[in-house]
Amino acid sequence: MPALALAAGIVLGFVVLWDSFETILLPRRASNPLRITRAVLESIWRVWSAASRPIRDRSRRENFLSFYAILSLLFLFAVWAFALITAFALAHWSIGRRASVLVSFGDALYLSASTFFTLGLGDVVPRGGWARTITVIEAGMGFGFLALVISYLPVLYQAFSRREVRITTLDEWSGSPPSAAALLRRNAEGQDPRAIATLLRDWEVAAAELLESHISYPILAFFRSQHDNQSWIASLTTILDTCALILVGVEGVPEFQARLTFAIGRHAAVDLSQILGLEPEPPPQDRLGGEDLARLRAWLAQGGVVLAEGPEAERHLTELRAMYEPYVHVLARYLLMPLPTWVPPEGPRFNWRTTAWARTARRDAH
Repeated sequence: MPALALAAGIVLGFVVLWDSFETILLPRRASNPLRITRAVLESIWRVWSAASRPIRDRSRRENFLSFYAILSLLFLFAVWAFALITAFALAHWSIGRRASVLVSFGDALYLSASTFFTLGLGDVVPRGGWARTITVIEAGMGFGFLALVISYLPVLYQAFSRREVRITTLDEWSGSPPSAAALLRRNAEGQDPRAIATLLRDWEVAAAELLESHISYPILAFFRSQHDNQSWIASLTTILDTCALILVGVEGVPEFQARLTFAIGRHAAVDLSQILGLEPEPPPQDRLGGEDLARLRAWLAQGGVVLAEGPEAERHLTELRAMYEPYVHVLARYLLMPLPTWVPPEGPRFNWRTTAWARTARRDAH
């Protein structure tokens, strides 16, 4: 029995350490399907997302969903810590039983916990060379675990901050929620064909950063944006929609940069859906049906944007949409982040116009 306890403790400790290594330190996609992190985060998300569905108010629902990411991480850290404490307790108990030092597993668990958190109470102490060696290793591991947790959270918040800067600056171009039509019309207002190329070049870099950071730390996909009408999925989809329209043909707008941004944006959507274990699936309702496409053309024409017409243009647009819409759709459905429309709703909303300061400034101006 002591030998089995020792073997179980070694296996459990190795599994936890390897899982934490893959989650925090390994800067690439983890290929191990039997992971504590995946099981914990997916289980909590299923419960959390189900609890959010009865909430009808969008702002309250987004606020509720925003707590998931950080609370699930704290719970994951607690699971890791408890599993490591249990693993060392099994080792202490197996050795203590042979030496007649620890009479119960509860004593071993108490010794392990006080050692892991470096309490040093001294009421239960290890005796013998092996027991002391295990105690020293566990104390060092406790310090290392705390250091990993402290260093992990700032890295997440830095990546989140970089992502949100891109999303926030997109508001002034395409509104919130964003739309490709609003972006193209805003570009036409500037009468500078190079302006949108600069924006798309910035989003080429942003999509690459999104791909790298969210593959390394998939929990970032669950972090909600600061405003309830924004999300990283909606912003990425809007950029892909815009690139698709430019590649079909927008008068006066060169397509080279759009082709590059479309490629990396589609790459991000595909890989992130795979990292979350989601199978691509077309939206149940066409985002740009026949009437919607006609409305899009009319809305763009009102702003001086001429979109290519004809069967060939429509076929090309359909092919481009099929390359990314199944992936962004499953991401949006799983993460409860709605996809943007191609044409903004009546009275497009810009977040910078809805702050208290902006309302006061407009009132003073009149």
